[in-house]
Amino acid sequence: MDISWLGHSCFRIKGKEAVVITDPCHPSLGYSLAKLRADIVTVSHSHQGHSYVEAVDGEYRLVKGPGEYETKSVFVTGIATFHDKSQGSERGENTIFLLEMDGVTLCHLGDIGHALSSDIEEELGDVGVLFLPIGGVNTIDSTVAAEIVRTLAPKIVIPMHYKTPALARELDTLDKFLKKMGLKEIAPQPRLSVNRSTLPPTTQVVILSYPHQ
Repeated sequence: MDISWLGHSCFRIKGKEAVVITDPCHPSLGYSLAKLRADIVTVSHSHQGHSYVEAVDGEYRLVKGPGEYETKSVFVTGIATFHDKSQGSERGENTIFLLEMDGVTLCHLGDIGHALSSDIEEELGDVGVLFLPIGGVNTIDSTVAAEIVRTLAPKIVIPMHYKTPALARELDTLDKFLKKMGLKEIAPQPRLSVNRSTLPPTTQVVILSYPHQ
């Protein structure tokens, strides 16, 4: 499968039989999304930075809450979490999406605002690719993000939801997370091609560039 970052928490995941778009973001954030096509669109919560489904053309399956879903051999599990540390009293609810696609397990944490409970960790299981918010402010910060990586031990970590030159709001920058992970600067790549046989044996952080970067 091929994974491209379209900015903020929005990714295009192209598998053998289906295309998934996660958390399409409103252009007011600074990322300009060309018209997209997908078979499945996941929305972790209703904030405009994560639910701009108008960016997606054609017919698709919209998945926007907890539950189990299947479309074109892609199995999606939505897991209820919160957008803050106060059981949702500040910013509401958030849905983690676990996708089983082409033999790879992908986990998109959305705008999660708290550390993972042991129950959620058990439900997530062995994660191949983890889409991880790291920018703080409205989500977990780099400290909690790094702890999630150590606990889940995914094969690949793709940071998201952090400050870039394009983003028209203030979030923490990528370097804070890399420092917490004990890593130096990593060169971004335009896309990630991965399958079950090419997953690394130990956790690897992959930085994706967004369009026009």
